[in-house]
Amino acid sequence: MRGTALLRAERGVGLEGDALGGLLDDLVREFRPARMAGSVPGHIPHLASADFTSFGIAVAMVSGEVFTAGDAGDPFLIQSISKVFSLALALGREDGPDLWSRVLREPSGTAFNSLVQLEAERGIPRNPFINAGALVVTDHLLDAFGNASEEVLGLLSSPTGRSAVNVEAFESELARSERNFALAHFLADLGNLRNPPAEVVRHYVRQCSIEMSCADVARAGLFLANNGVGPSGRVVSASAAKRIGAVMLTCGMYDAAGEFAYRVGLPSKSGVGGGILTVVPGICSICVWSPRLDAHGNSLAGASALAELAERTGWSIF
Repeated sequence: MRGTALLRAERGVGLEGDALGGLLDDLVREFRPARMAGSVPGHIPHLASADFTSFGIAVAMVSGEVFTAGDAGDPFLIQSISKVFSLALALGREDGPDLWSRVLREPSGTAFNSLVQLEAERGIPRNPFINAGALVVTDHLLDAFGNASEEVLGLLSSPTGRSAVNVEAFESELARSERNFALAHFLADLGNLRNPPAEVVRHYVRQCSIEMSCADVARAGLFLANNGVGPSGRVVSASAAKRIGAVMLTCGMYDAAGEFAYRVGLPSKSGVGGGILTVVPGICSICVWSPRLDAHGNSLAGASALAELAERTGWSIF
């Protein structure tokens, strides 16, 4: 094992702050990209300019401490990580369980923006973390709140006040969202969209265009590790937090969720902006960011660093 001496902790017990901080520094040294590998999404021009050497990681403990290393303070587009928070908003309402009549909780096994699966299954998306499912969640939030993307932004801002929509990125991505518009029209045609497709897509792309740092994403996601309670108070019930974590584990890493569960063993949600939010129930939330992606759309360096972190701490739900 490379880096410092192997750090073992049964579900995190005994892992001291200094040791964790040193481990994060080790991960930055080991996994910060030294050469350009992987790819960035072609339909989001803003992501093409990201420095391939960027790498940040942050760990927010349920005790309130936050440990960071590398570029953990640099903002990046959270993209599909936002789907965790839109789902939490939906499930936090009294009518939250009604959502499950419109979207399933099964791994997709296909690309996150697949049209074929949606048509074959008569407009019921496999899970809320593929694009079709996220559009249904956004439609649900439009009915509940009116301004769906602003509600997601508010939830993300509440622990830190440091999240904002990147307007340039939003406008450029919206102008190239033909696949999302196609998905929305499929959903509407098959009776699973209540609001105009263009409005649903606009709010969905806007929430994906929120910029945050690793440190702020880790703080915002802490409620998932702490029985539904975040730094600013309760976000969802303990039961809902557990269920969101279950969907993250099985569906959160696009069609590589099974391999990631095998390697890391922790609920996670990635975004094509290069970020990954990971939850260690009862202990902490983690955000890692490095912009170059593998063939599944997950951060190359980020996924490798999380596998190493899980191995060296013993953190796992298994």
